[in-house]
Amino acid sequence: MQPARKMCFDRLLPTQLNRPLRTRMIAGKERAISLIGKQWPNESTIRIRFLGGSQSDQDMVRTIAPMWTEHANLNFEFSEDPRAEIRVSFDANDGAWSYVGTDNLSIPLHAATLNLGWVDQGVILHEFGHMIGLSHEHQNPDGGIEWNEAAVISDLSGPPNFWDEATIRHNVLDKYRADQVHGTDFDEHSVMLYAFPDEWTTNMGGTQDNDDLSAQDKAFVASKVMYPGRDTGTSTNATELDVLRGALAEISSGGEENLFNFHVKETGIHVIETTGSTDLVVSLFGPDSSTRKVAEDDDSGNGRNSRIVTELTPGEYITVVRHFDPSASGEYRIMVSAY
Repeated sequence: MQPARKMCFDRLLPTQLNRPLRTRMIAGKERAISLIGKQWPNESTIRIRFLGGSQSDQDMVRTIAPMWTEHANLNFEFSEDPRAEIRVSFDANDGAWSYVGTDNLSIPLHAATLNLGWVDQGVILHEFGHMIGLSHEHQNPDGGIEWNEAAVISDLSGPPNFWDEATIRHNVLDKYRADQVHGTDFDEHSVMLYAFPDEWTTNMGGTQDNDDLSAQDKAFVASKVMYPGRDTGTSTNATELDVLRGALAEISSGGEENLFNFHVKETGIHVIETTGSTDLVVSLFGPDSSTRKVAEDDDSGNGRNSRIVTELTPGEYITVVRHFDPSASGEYRIMVSAY
């Protein structure tokens, strides 16, 4: 088998390059992996705009990328809107890459968030898998791959990748820790696993090209830790939050997220906060958008509670609440107040 020549690399936000992550673990047997905290709000409509590319390349993306939404409870809308959350470029000299999940929202609107250096079904599904929050399967902590590091570094240092050792380690050799990701079992059929040659490993041989979603890819993105509801036809619309009284709620099982919506009538400073003994992370989206992140907070409140203080303009807002440790549960109260 010839050495793999087309490898995807992850794009990280500058603030994450040298920052240690506060991490945690979730139990379960869903295969494929996703980095915790990068999922879009469930049922989001994600707008996608092309930056160049031939008509045939664009048509292929329009046809293939939505295969994810047959299972993940998301919608892809191909649009010329300059405010589109995802911008796809087709630069053959820039490889294949994508920012992961909601990291895309931090990229300036003039810049690409996903590049397809070559176009086929496998690479489109792979990069759009990153876009919805999935990670490389060969970096699954449960994968058990023992790398022949010298061979991997030698191959990827040369053409066409020309990666330095730090890039190679980040994208191939380094595994995620079990407490950084959702998911466990290694899936050799996942579209998030690229083919690599026999000589790259010392214990399991090479892997095959996976150009389609595996059964476990489909099951994982439809699971409760990702985007549930599409396969069952159920809805997970947000619960209306009483701005005056707040709401008593509960994370009842591992990986659960609670969604609340509230309406702002006048521009002003608002406080969204939780109380109780449960360690929570709160994300705020809006106005009138489930993909425009306004703010996110972990521990700015009392104890391990979250507290967001920000100016909000009129419109509808969505608040996503999750436990910091997605294997845990607990009760809490969430409140919104305006100055």
